[in-house]
Amino acid sequence: MYPIALDEQLTQLGLTDWLPTLKQQLAQRFSSDYHGDFAKWQTALRALPQANPSLIQLDAPSIQVGQHSDLSASQQTELPALCRAFHPWRKGPFDLFGMHIDTEWRSDWKWERLSDHITPLAGRRVLDIGCGSGYHCWRMRGAGAEFVLGLDPTLVYVMQFLLLQHYINDQQVQVLPLGIEDFAPYPRCFDTVFSMGLLYHRRDPLQHLAECAQCLRGGGELILETLVIDGQEGEVLVPQGRYAQMRNVWAIPSVKTLTQWMQQAGYRNVRCVDVHRTSTDEQRSTEWMTFQSLADYLDPADPEKTIEGYPAPQRAIMLATK
Repeated sequence: MYPIALDEQLTQLGLTDWLPTLKQQLAQRFSSDYHGDFAKWQTALRALPQANPSLIQLDAPSIQVGQHSDLSASQQTELPALCRAFHPWRKGPFDLFGMHIDTEWRSDWKWERLSDHITPLAGRRVLDIGCGSGYHCWRMRGAGAEFVLGLDPTLVYVMQFLLLQHYINDQQVQVLPLGIEDFAPYPRCFDTVFSMGLLYHRRDPLQHLAECAQCLRGGGELILETLVIDGQEGEVLVPQGRYAQMRNVWAIPSVKTLTQWMQQAGYRNVRCVDVHRTSTDEQRSTEWMTFQSLADYLDPADPEKTIEGYPAPQRAIMLATK
C-alpha cells in the first residue's frame, strides 16, 4: 500500500536517506500483525464501487467527493456498508457520492476558527501531525498547499484517508501510519506544521514543541491547537487518572504557560488567536461514531466540569514562527 509517488515527494523534501526505513515501517504497519482488522479494511477498500467523481470540492465544510448520480442504484446500496467497516469516523464531515458521513467532530468548525489567522497555505509544504482521517489535510490542499503530509499512528484513520484517496486521487496529499517520533531525522523543510489535539497526550510537551520546530524551515509557522485551562503563567492542570475519560492526558497549561513553553522551545511571535469551549454540538455521537462522546464525559449536574471534576474542555489555537 506504499504510494509510489511518495518517493519523488520525499526526495524533494530531502528525505532520501529515510526512504528505506519508511518502507520497512509501512510494511510493518500495513499488516494484520499490526492490527487484527487490517484484512477486513483491505477487503472493504478493494470492494469500493468503481466510479469517477463528477465533482471534488476540498474547500467546503463537508468535503465533497462525487454526486449521487455518479453511482448506479446497486453501488449506492453497497457504499454505506463498506464505509461503515471503518468505524469510528471521528474527524470530518465528508459527503461521498451524496452520502453524508457525519463524524464525531465538526472539524470544519476548528478550520473556520483558524483559517483566517494563519499564513496563507498557497504553494506551501505542510505537515499535519496527528491528522486522523486526513480531513484537515484535504482542507489544506483545498486552501492551495503544494504538498500535504499527514501522520497518524492509528491505522483505521489512515484507512479512512485511503478510502477518500481512492476517489480523489491527489498524490500531493499523503497520510502515513506513523507518529512524529517515527519521522526522524526531522527534515526542517516544511513551511507550515500543524499539531492539533496532540500536545496534552505527550509526556514531555516541550519535546513535542521541539520536534515540531525541527520539521520547520527557518521562518516557518507552527499552528498548535490544544486543551488549555484558565490561569496565569506557570499554572498547569496535571490530571490524576483520566480527564474527560481520556487516557494519557499529562498536562493542560494555561495560555500564558503555553506561551512560555513555546518561547522556551525557540519560537518567536507566539500568539493565541482563539480560545473556545468545546460544545456537545461540536463533538458528539453520531451514526458514524456510535461510542460515547463529550456529553457522556461532562458532569450531568454541572456541564462546566468533567465527570472527574476538572474544568470542562476548552481549546486554544496558538501560532508561532520558527
